[in-house]
Amino acid sequence: MDEGGTPLLPDSLVYQIFLSLGPADVLAAGLVCRQWQAVSRDEFLWREQFYRYYQVARDVPRHPAAMSWYEEFQRLYDTVPCVEVQTLREHTDQVLHLSFSHSGYQFASCSKDCTVKRGHAALQLELHPVLPVQQGRLATAGLGGVPGAAQLLIRRDCCHQPSPGLPTDSFALLSRVRNKPYDVFGCWLTETSLISGNLHRIGDITSCSVLWLNNAFQDVESENVNVVKRLFKIQNLNASTVRTVMVADCSRFDSPDLLLEAGDPATSPCRIFDLGSDNEEVVAGPAPAHAKEGLRHFLDRVLEGRAQPQLSERMLETKVAELLAQGHTKPPERSATGAKSKYLIFTTGCLTYSPHQIGIKQILPHQMTTAGPVLGEGRGSDAFFDALDHVIDIHGHIIGMGLSPDNRYLYVNSRAWPNGAVVADPMQPPPIAEEIDLLVFDLKTMREVRRALRAHRAYTPNDECFFIFLDVSRDFVASGAEDRHGYIWDRHYNICLARLRHEDVVNSVVFSPQEQELLLTASDDATIKAWRSPRTMRVLQAPRPRPRTFFSWLASQRR
Repeated sequence: MDEGGTPLLPDSLVYQIFLSLGPADVLAAGLVCRQWQAVSRDEFLWREQFYRYYQVARDVPRHPAAMSWYEEFQRLYDTVPCVEVQTLREHTDQVLHLSFSHSGYQFASCSKDCTVKRGHAALQLELHPVLPVQQGRLATAGLGGVPGAAQLLIRRDCCHQPSPGLPTDSFALLSRVRNKPYDVFGCWLTETSLISGNLHRIGDITSCSVLWLNNAFQDVESENVNVVKRLFKIQNLNASTVRTVMVADCSRFDSPDLLLEAGDPATSPCRIFDLGSDNEEVVAGPAPAHAKEGLRHFLDRVLEGRAQPQLSERMLETKVAELLAQGHTKPPERSATGAKSKYLIFTTGCLTYSPHQIGIKQILPHQMTTAGPVLGEGRGSDAFFDALDHVIDIHGHIIGMGLSPDNRYLYVNSRAWPNGAVVADPMQPPPIAEEIDLLVFDLKTMREVRRALRAHRAYTPNDECFFIFLDVSRDFVASGAEDRHGYIWDRHYNICLARLRHEDVVNSVVFSPQEQELLLTASDDATIKAWRSPRTMRVLQAPRPRPRTFFSWLASQRR
C-alpha cells in the first residue's frame, strides 16, 4: 500500500497469492493491513483452504450448522480434544473401560487390577478408589460395564450428582446380577432396570442366550413382586453368542442431530435380513377396552416422565401388575416404528463364533418392567426362541459399537473378511483385515449411511480379537485401536482429525457429555489420559487480569 492509502495490488491478485499459502500464513498476512485483512476472511478463500487442508471430497457440502467456511475450518482445527493435559496412573493393571456420569462432573474407570475408581472431571482430574472387586467379576456403577462373570450394581444417584466431596463409603451395594458370558456386558434399559444375559449350552456348537430384565432395587418386602423378568430367548448357531448388549431409545430419533447424509445413502447398502416380517396378532383379552387403554396411557405417562413423582419403584411395579391383570398382557403398539419403544442391539453371528452380525430386537413399553407374565410371552405356541426383528451382516469381525447422542445412528468398528469368503468350518472363521473400518447405520431406516476411511490398523490374530469401546459426541467420533492410538473423526466429513498416543492398546474412549472438548482414553498401559482442545487450553492458560484495588481505581479517576 502506498503513502496515499491506495492499494498497490488489486484484491484479485492478493486472493491468488493467498491461495498458495497455508492457513497459518493466511492469518498472519491478514495482520498487515486492512485490505489483506479483508481478503484473508474471504469465504471462497477459506472454502478452498478447507477442502485442500482436510482433503475432503468436493461434493461434500458444508456442515449445516456452520455459518461460514472460516468458522468451520476453525471448528475442526481448534475444538478437537487432541492436546494431552494429564495422565492418571492410579491403576496398576490394564484399564478396560471408562464412563462419565450423566452430569459430566464425575467419571468411573475399571481395571484388571480388580478395582473400580471414581474421578472428578475438574480442571485437574482426580481419581479415587471406590470399590474392590473380586477376581473374575464385573462392576457397574450405573455408568457402564467391564468384563467379569457376575455384575455388581452400585447406587446410581451417588454417581450422577456433582458432589466433589462425596465420601467413598456412600456407594452402597444394591444387588448382584448374574451375567454370563462376561462379554454380554449388560446395559441399563431404564433408570431402574438393567439387562443382563445368561448362556445355556444345547449342543457342541449350539446354545441359547437368555436376556433378563433386572430390577436394580431388589429390597422388596413382598415375594409377589417380580425383581427379575426374562425378556428374550435367542438361539445361537455355530458357536456364536450374544455379546455387547446396548439399548437405543427410538423416541429420540427425531431430535435434532447434525449428521448430514452426504451423497446417496443407497449407493452402498448393507446386507440386511428382516426376520420380523411375521407380525404376531394381539389376541383380545376378556377385559373391557377401557382397561387396555388405561394400561397404555399409564405406560406412556411413565415413559414420558409424566407419572406421579411420589410413586416409588415398588408402587410402580404394583400398579403395572394390577393393570396387566385387569387388562391385556400385551398392549398394542403406538406405531409401526415403536415411537415409545426401544431397540435392543447386540453382536451375534450365524456362520461362526466370530461376531459378524448385529442383531436388533424391539422392546415394547409393556416389556420395560419386571411386572407381568414371563413365560412364553410374545411367542407362538410352537416357537421356542424369539425371532430377531433385524439382522445386519457386517461381513467381518465386529470389534466395537457406539450410538450417536440422539440414538439414531449406530457406529460400528469392524475388520473385514476377504471378498467372497466362505465359512466352511464354524471354528475356523475367515482371516480378517489389518485395517479397521468405521461403518455408520441409520436405525430409523436400517440402512448403511456411509463407510468412513480406514484410519488405523490392528495387529492381533483373529482368535484373540477383542472388543474396543468407541464413543460418539455431537460432532466427533472417537475410537480406540490396537496400534496404541485413539482416533477422532468428524461425523459430517468422515475425516480423521487426531491420533491420541498411548504406550499400549487403547481399550476405551469417552467424551464428556457436557463438554465434547474433553476426552478420556484408557489403555493397557495402565493409564488414563485426559485430552482437551487447543481452544480450551488457550483459555485455561491465558493470564488472568489482576483485580484492581480501590486506590488504583481512585488514582485513575483523578488523571
